[in-house]
Amino acid sequence: MSAVITTTKLTKVFKGHTAVDSLDLHVPQGVVYGFLGPNGSGKSTTMKMILGLTQPTTGEITVFGEPLTRASRSTLLPSIGSMIEAPPGYGHLTGAENMRIVQHMLDLSDAQINQALSTVRLTEHRDKLVRNYSLGMKQRLGIAMALARDPALLVLDEPTNGLDPAGIEEIRELLVQLARRGITVMVSSHLLDEIDKMANVLGILSSGKMLFQGTRDALFQHSVPDLIITTPDANAALRQGVTGVPVPEGIRISGVDKDKAADIIHSLAIAGVPIYEVRRVQQRLEDVFMDLTGRGGLL
Repeated sequence: MSAVITTTKLTKVFKGHTAVDSLDLHVPQGVVYGFLGPNGSGKSTTMKMILGLTQPTTGEITVFGEPLTRASRSTLLPSIGSMIEAPPGYGHLTGAENMRIVQHMLDLSDAQINQALSTVRLTEHRDKLVRNYSLGMKQRLGIAMALARDPALLVLDEPTNGLDPAGIEEIRELLVQLARRGITVMVSSHLLDEIDKMANVLGILSSGKMLFQGTRDALFQHSVPDLIITTPDANAALRQGVTGVPVPEGIRISGVDKDKAADIIHSLAIAGVPIYEVRRVQQRLEDVFMDLTGRGGLL
C-alpha cells in the first residue's frame, strides 16, 4: 500500500533527553493507523513533528510523497487536519461561531463547514454555546474543525480521552467511517481495546523507539498465549517437570510454542496424568502490548 506518511531515522532531543529515537514510520493510505505507547513514549512529539509544529533534531519526514520542509509546509499542511492535546474551541461562542472562525482563517465555503458539522453529527447543536457541550461534543467539534478543509490525512492525539463509553463508541465509528471514505486517520490512544476495534495497522512506541509496526495479525503472531491444561491432579503434572503454575482448573504454562506443547502433553499422557482439556488463553491487544512494552523487545 502506498504511504501517506513515512519517516526515516526521525529523532527529537530535548535538553539531552531523546524523546523520539531514529523512528521509521510507515502510515499506509486509507487506513486507521493506531499509534500506541505508554505515557512519555514519544507519540505526541512524533505527531507534532509530522504536523510541522516541532522541528526534528535529525531525520526526515515525507507526507504524500513529498519531503516535509519549511519550504513545503504551506503546500502540504492544507491537506492535513489535526487535533493535538485538548480539543479547540471558545466556550463563550457557539459551535457555529467557532466553525466560522475556522472558515475565515482557511477561506472555506459554507458547504465545507456544514458538511464537517454534519459528519460529526453536530448540526442540531451548532447554535449551542460550546461551554454547554459535553466533552464528547467538544471532541467532535474539534474533529469537525480538522475535517473542514477536506483533508486527505487526519492526525488525532487521544481523541477519546475522558469520554464515557457512549462517546468513545461515537468517535470510533466516526473514524472508521472516515477511513472508509478514503481519509487516512492516524490516531493515538491509551485505550487499547478501542484501538483494537478500529485500527487496520498498529505502531507501538516505547521510550521513543518503534517496537512494532504492522497489522494486528502480524503482531499476534509474535506472541505465544499461555497454555491451560485442565487436570484434576495439577501436582502430578508438576512432578513431571512441567514448568507452570497451579490454577483452579489445572496448570497454566507460559511461553510454549505448539511443538513444545505437544511434547508436554505427550509426557503427561505417558505418565498417566489425566488430561481433560488443553487450550490457549485468548489474548487481547492489551495483553500483547503489555508483554511487548514490558520487556522492551523489538519485533
